[in-house]
Amino acid sequence: MLTDTGEEEGADVLEFLRAHAEADRLRLVTCGSVDDGKSTLIGRLLYESRALFADQITTLAKESARFGTRGDELDFALLVDGLEAEQEQGITIDVAYRFLTTPRRHFVVADSPGHVQYTRNMVTAASTSDVAVILVDARKGVLTQTRRHTWLVSLVGIRRVVLAVNKLDLAGYAQDVFDGISAEYTELAANLGVEDVSAIPVSALHGDNIVRPSENMPWYTGEPLLRLLEDMPVDRLGQGPLRLPVQRVERPDPDFRGYSGSICGGRIEVGDEVAVLPAGSRSRVTRILSAGREAAAASTGEAVTVVLADDIDVSRGDLLCAVDDRAHSGRRFTAWIVWMAEEPMLPGRQYLLKIGTLCAGARVVTLHHRVDVDSGERRPAAELALNEIALAEVALESAAGFDRYADCPGTGGFLLIDRLTGHTAGAGMVDEPNTRPAEVHWQDLDIDKTARTLLHPHRPCVIWFTGLSGAGKSTIANLVERKLYPHGVHTYLVDGDNLRHGLNADLGFSAADRVENVRRAAEVAALMADAGLIVLVSLISPFQAERARARSLVAPDEFCEVHVDVPLAVAEERDPKGLYRKARTGELPDFTGIGSPYEPPHRPDIRVDTTAVSPEEAADKILRMLRDRGTLPGTTA
Repeated sequence: MLTDTGEEEGADVLEFLRAHAEADRLRLVTCGSVDDGKSTLIGRLLYESRALFADQITTLAKESARFGTRGDELDFALLVDGLEAEQEQGITIDVAYRFLTTPRRHFVVADSPGHVQYTRNMVTAASTSDVAVILVDARKGVLTQTRRHTWLVSLVGIRRVVLAVNKLDLAGYAQDVFDGISAEYTELAANLGVEDVSAIPVSALHGDNIVRPSENMPWYTGEPLLRLLEDMPVDRLGQGPLRLPVQRVERPDPDFRGYSGSICGGRIEVGDEVAVLPAGSRSRVTRILSAGREAAAASTGEAVTVVLADDIDVSRGDLLCAVDDRAHSGRRFTAWIVWMAEEPMLPGRQYLLKIGTLCAGARVVTLHHRVDVDSGERRPAAELALNEIALAEVALESAAGFDRYADCPGTGGFLLIDRLTGHTAGAGMVDEPNTRPAEVHWQDLDIDKTARTLLHPHRPCVIWFTGLSGAGKSTIANLVERKLYPHGVHTYLVDGDNLRHGLNADLGFSAADRVENVRRAAEVAALMADAGLIVLVSLISPFQAERARARSLVAPDEFCEVHVDVPLAVAEERDPKGLYRKARTGELPDFTGIGSPYEPPHRPDIRVDTTAVSPEEAADKILRMLRDRGTLPGTTA
């Protein structure tokens, strides 16, 4: 109770109550495939725990008669599916939030969509949750969407999962069904770093093991769902070092300059020394304003305005952090990306990246691999399609302060935004900062590419031969080089197989290693072109994105893509190295053309069909093109 002289004491009481409520609150998200019963489970939970008012029950009865699927009975899913389209289709589209209070705990429950089309909404709900309740239909078992949701739950840092095996009533309340699904899911979760899994057999429709133990499953001796959630411990964020993204610079008058934002990690006190990233400048905190009042300290979750002792350059998007435990600073990091747009994500394309309060230009430099959510395998990625997950390297146009997502989600999570539409295209979680120095500059050289080119009777060029194994790439490239040599043309042939004896000897044949094999070959070719040479590269290079990146490393008129085209059946019949035979017998998994796709160029500079022309004719065609471009002198062939 506040008195005339007890304003400060009353504020302390309110602060205590606020902190207590926050500590006692559990945020949970429900996940699962379409029609696994998420909305029904939440509705039943609200109803059985007596969290509904009389008018809500009356409204539910009316909507059940109009939209329900249970005849005269209440359809509890309608308590959560608020959109008319959701009620008509019987699916969740948007994220629905419901609040539940029991004598023991406060809950914020997020019902996320199960349909693969709305995976982006599930990520939104999971990113602010402490616990995930993942539903599995007892009749269907663990599905692809179950695996995808578990991947996403793991990526956003949730480490406690409740597996609700629903619709046990339709499986005869059989224990062996529950045990099989529980064992399969627990192994999946452990492989993804989610080791705390509590499995419960339930029937949301009939209320089995939701609030009270089920008489239909005496073999289950654990707690019902609500009691389990009430007792579940939560690892609260904010115990780490200070992280305060600057949202606004306050200048109400010439004598005041404050920096406003919400603390997303740690604690700040008057007198603390702080660092400002990315610049790295330092100062001391002289004042803290919270809710318009002076404060001696503030902690995670509070919106504050901080005044510093020194007049240093601090702008929106900068990060105030602890001096002795700074965030990372730089322009590059590797991150897990979940793609949320219909248009695929392409390496090299420009996006806007929002991390903390900073919005800056960015591009995905390299897609290291995407994740096959069914098998858990890492596969090469030329692009990222809707709902796919990949590990990638991201480059910012300007330096920023950031953390690993696992250390501080507020400064480690980011959004990728389409520059043209302004729509969110993807969500990301920083995995590791780039280990290269924060600032790497090109060294100015007296002898540049132009000077080196003058030493040769030709202009530099990269001729990139791509096609299936056995198409004839190396044969034609070797013939072109042999025809150029007598005329004093300085060349080098970069062959994929030969590189593996030296530069790429440390690489195997995994999906990620093959992507790196092409990347290194492209960098070598660019360096040799910079030296003024004509470089012939012979690589399968199956993905368009890899070849596009190779093209981007040199000038537009210095790259020639040659598609050595041949039907798969013909290439397999030739099989000069016996690779297709090994691929067919399973000795070479993911071999291009058999277990892994080949993406032919849409518009190659030259297309050579080796079933219609000889290697000699193909080589002459390439030389004519080089002369027409002005790369070669007029009498080369």
